[in-house]
Amino acid sequence: MEMEKRLTLELRNKKPAEVKELVLDNCRSDDGKIVGLSSDFENLEFLSMINVNLLFVSNLPKLNKLRKLELSDNRISGGLEVLAERTPNLTHLNLSGNKIKDINTLEPLKKLPNLHSLDLFNCEVTMLINYRESMFALLPQLTYLDGFDADDQEAPDSDPEVDGDGLDDEYDENGEEGEEEDDDEEDELDEEVIDDEEEDEDDLEGEEEEDGVDDEEEEDEEDEDDDEGEEDLPQGEKRKRDLDDEGEEDPEDEDDEEDD
Repeated sequence: MEMEKRLTLELRNKKPAEVKELVLDNCRSDDGKIVGLSSDFENLEFLSMINVNLLFVSNLPKLNKLRKLELSDNRISGGLEVLAERTPNLTHLNLSGNKIKDINTLEPLKKLPNLHSLDLFNCEVTMLINYRESMFALLPQLTYLDGFDADDQEAPDSDPEVDGDGLDDEYDENGEEGEEEDDDEEDELDEEVIDDEEEDEDDLEGEEEEDGVDDEEEEDEEDEDDDEGEEDLPQGEKRKRDLDDEGEEDPEDEDDEEDD
């Protein structure tokens, strides 16, 4: 796809001034030059033109707010002075996989005071003796060269200010805090459930004890009623009932049997 057509698609009916990030990777440049991009993209902060067969950046428009520029896997061999003129606030520049052979080609980058990250992977210049020492001496404003600082400490994966990773980090922290809060709430709920269960068990035990006492009281009352009923019976019937309860025969019946 041609670069100009790709630009139209990326806009998606937006005005150029509304665009902050623009990715034109793997499209076709016009004779190795940038086409379709204009200074109307005045708020552009991130521009990526990876593998678009660029030979020059001479027609790059004025982009004062541009901070990150991806130009890897092209055929750029020089003409970098235009970057200092048209992207004065650049902080990240990736020229990996281009045709840069010597350090002098990179000297115009001295005029980019905010440049603190430069990538030159797979460029011939990286094969030079004392390449890293020479580059840090040439560009003292650099913090990271090819992903490492002058003390060989690796750079962070990305720059939060440029890529918006700060928002993700904040979200993760809030998410973790939210999870901790959820765990605390669950623990409190579990404790409440346990307390409720213990209270229910205590209530059941209390009810069982009360039922036992009530049963005993009812039995005692029944016995008392029986005793009172016996006292109300005539003496003969009471004696007969007692004998029946003991399973014994009446002596008078035994005397009758002997007479027979």
